[in-house]
Amino acid sequence: MAGLFQKILIANRGEIALRVQRACREMGIPSVAVHSTADAQAMHVRLADESVCIGPPAARDSYLNVAAILSAATITGADAIHPGYGFLSENAEFADMVEAHGLTFIGPSPAHIRMMGDKIAAKTAMASLGVPLVPGSDGELTSLEEARTVAARVGYPVLIKAAAGGGGRGMKVAFAAEELDEAWSVARAEARAAFGNDAVYLEKYLDRPRHIELQVMADAHGHVVHFGERDCSLQRRHQKLLEEAGSPAITRAQRDALGATVTAALARLGYRNAGTLEFLYQDGQFAFIEMNTRLQVEHPVTEMVCGVDLVREQIRIAAGQALGYGQPDIRFNGHAIECRITAEDPETFMPTPGMVSAFHAPGGLGVRVDSALYSGYKVPPYYDSMIAKLIVHAPTRAEAIARMRRSLAEFAVVGIKTTLPLHQRILEAPEFEAGDYTIHWLERFVGAH
Repeated sequence: MAGLFQKILIANRGEIALRVQRACREMGIPSVAVHSTADAQAMHVRLADESVCIGPPAARDSYLNVAAILSAATITGADAIHPGYGFLSENAEFADMVEAHGLTFIGPSPAHIRMMGDKIAAKTAMASLGVPLVPGSDGELTSLEEARTVAARVGYPVLIKAAAGGGGRGMKVAFAAEELDEAWSVARAEARAAFGNDAVYLEKYLDRPRHIELQVMADAHGHVVHFGERDCSLQRRHQKLLEEAGSPAITRAQRDALGATVTAALARLGYRNAGTLEFLYQDGQFAFIEMNTRLQVEHPVTEMVCGVDLVREQIRIAAGQALGYGQPDIRFNGHAIECRITAEDPETFMPTPGMVSAFHAPGGLGVRVDSALYSGYKVPPYYDSMIAKLIVHAPTRAEAIARMRRSLAEFAVVGIKTTLPLHQRILEAPEFEAGDYTIHWLERFVGAH
C-alpha cells in the first residue's frame, strides 16, 4: 500500500509471526522472518519472503537478542519492526533502540510502554484520567506497617501484587490479618526473582470477579476507538485458556459506558497504536488492573465480531495514517469464542513437545485456526506451549458454542498430547453454557476432573 513501509521485520515466531506475515502480504509489504536454529523448519520461516537466523534455541540468545534482531533488520533493508506479543513486545528499551536505529516500532511509544509496564504508574495514570480502580494503596508500599494500615482500611481479603508483575508471579492473597506478613514476604521475594524488582502494592481481593478487557486502537492524530470487550475469565494459574467476545455478563450499555471512559482517557494521554485495558468486573462495577501495550493473543475474537484486521490497523497507524473512521462506524456482529490449544497433557499440564505425525484443522463457516503446525513438524521444548488458536464466530453465543463443539471434535493433532480434550470438557460444562463463571471457576473445574 502506498505510503506505508518498504519491508517489515517480524520479531517473533510461530502463529503470531504467521499472523503478521499474512497481513503484510495482503497489504503488499514484503516481510522478514527471524528464527532460532530450533525454528529453521518452522512454518513462519517456510512462508517468509526472507528469513534470517538470529541465534541458538534459547530465547535469550535469539528472540530476545536485540542486537541480532536489529542487525537482521539492517542487512535485509527493513524499515519497520513488528514485535507480535510476548518476547520484546512490551520492552520499552527495545522500542527505543528500534527508533534510535532509524526504524519504526509498530506499537505504542516507548514512553507509554514504560508507563504501562509499571503497574503502579499505570494505575496512577488511569486514576488521574477518571478510569475506575480496585480499592487499594495509592502506590508502592514502603513497609509492612503501611501494608497493614491499607489492608485494614480496604478490608480483607487483600492481594499483594508486584509492581512489575505479570502472569501471576509476585501475587499473594491474605485472607486475614494474620496472613499478611507471609503474603508480603513471599510476593516481594517472587517479584525480585522474576522481575529484578521487589516493589509491591496492595489491592482489595475480589472473590468472584470476571476478567474483562477492552480492545482499543489510537492513531497519531488524536483519534481513539474501541472494538468492544473480551471476557477472559477462564484462566488457570492466571493464564487464559478460552476467551469470548463479547462477554455474556456485560450489556451493550455497560460496554458503551466503559468504552467512552477509556477512549477519552487514552486520547488525553496521547496514546498511539493498539492497546488492551484489563478490568476486574464484579457486582456491576469495573476496576482497572493493567494495560497491555501490544497485540493480544486473543485478538482474533475481536476481529471476528468487528470485521477489522487489527494487525493491518497497527501497521497503518505506525506509518502515520489516520484511523479514517469513528466509534459509530464500528459494528458488533454476533459472538466469537477462542480456545488456546497447547502442547500439554490435559490432565497434568506438563509440556509435551515432540513430533506431530498428523495434523488436521477444522473448517467450515465461521471457523478460523491460527496455527503454525503441520504434519511432520517437531514442537520444540524451548518456547511457550501454545500450538494453535481455534476461533469460531456465529450470530449468537449458543450457535458459537455449538460451532466450537463441532470444531473441537474435528481438530486432530496426532503424535503429542494436547489440551483439546480439556476444551471439549469446558464446552460441555453447564456453567460455561450458561455463561455463569468467574476467574476462579476453571481452577475448581480442573481440580474436580
